[in-house]
Amino acid sequence: MTRLLPEQTRATPSPLQRFNTLSAAEARHALLSCLRSLRWADRITAHRPYPDLDALLAAADEAAYDLTPSDLAEALAAETLPTLPEDTYGAAHMALSAARAAYEARFGHAFVIYLGETPPDEALDRTLEGIRSRLTNDPEDERLVAAEELRRLAKGRLMNALRGAGNCATSHKQPAPGK
Repeated sequence: MTRLLPEQTRATPSPLQRFNTLSAAEARHALLSCLRSLRWADRITAHRPYPDLDALLAAADEAAYDLTPSDLAEALAAETLPTLPEDTYGAAHMALSAARAAYEARFGHAFVIYLGETPPDEALDRTLEGIRSRLTNDPEDERLVAAEELRRLAKGRLMNALRGAGNCATSHKQPAPGK
C-alpha cells in the first residue's frame, strides 16, 4: 500500500478559500477588477473571511447599496459598454456609439447594464433598448438605476471570478485605482 505524504492529502482550496487567504492588497486588487470603488473593495476585504459564497455575495450587495454619490461616480468612471461581437455589422456600431454619446451627454457617465445570461446575439439589442429607455429618466432616477446595474455587474463578476473564470474585469478601460 502506498502511503501519501501530508501535502498529497490536502484538498485543493476552493476559490472562496483562496480569496479569504489573500493578502489585503491582493483581495482589494481582485475586487477592484469587479467594481472600481475603493470603498466597496476595502469594505469587502475588511470583513473576510466569508464562510460561504452566499455570505460574500450578501456583503458585496450591502457594500454596493451603501455607495455614496462620489463612490458611484468613481465606479462609473471606469465602466465602458460591453464589447460587441466581431461579426456585428457597422450600422450597429454606429447606432450604439450614437446612443452611448447621447446617454453620456445627458448623465455625464458611461452607460452600464447587467446582461447576465443574455445570449451574445441579443446583447446589442438589449443594450440599445436599455440606453434608449433610460434616456428618458431624470438624472436622480438614472443614478439609482445605474447604481443597481453596477451592483448587479459587481455581483456577476465576483461570482464568475470565484467559479474560476479568472479576472472579473470584462469591460473596464483603465487599471485599478491605486495601481
